[in-house]
Amino acid sequence: MNRIVHFEIHAENPERAANFYKEVFGWHIEEWKGLDTKYWMVMTADKDSKEPGINGGLLLRGGPKPAEGNSPNAFVCTVQVADFDAAVAAVEKAGGVCQMPKFNIAGMAWQAYYKDTEGNIFGIHQAIEKK
Repeated sequence: MNRIVHFEIHAENPERAANFYKEVFGWHIEEWKGLDTKYWMVMTADKDSKEPGINGGLLLRGGPKPAEGNSPNAFVCTVQVADFDAAVAAVEKAGGVCQMPKFNIAGMAWQAYYKDTEGNIFGIHQAIEKK
């Protein structure tokens, strides 16, 4: 099968977006030097981590951001968190805006969707422990 191995966040203000994701999820984000364009590498786990997941990049948006009220026009990434309510509090403190409030996925997980400071929609996901 073909798997997704990298994601990209497009931003009107990449530095602001980097600060948002650092503050909310603790990701390590640094500018990748030596390219023709500015590009930031996004590490969602430590270098030698065996956790499932992918790393990505952040770059200047090449056009206008999605219009307010429009649904996503790209893949939506969902971030797995250990404490759903703490993650939501961090997102809102950093300027994120709720797009779809917390809901239960058939006893499997809690899920919600938020918009970041750049107008990108992402998901928050916390698995429900099986008893």
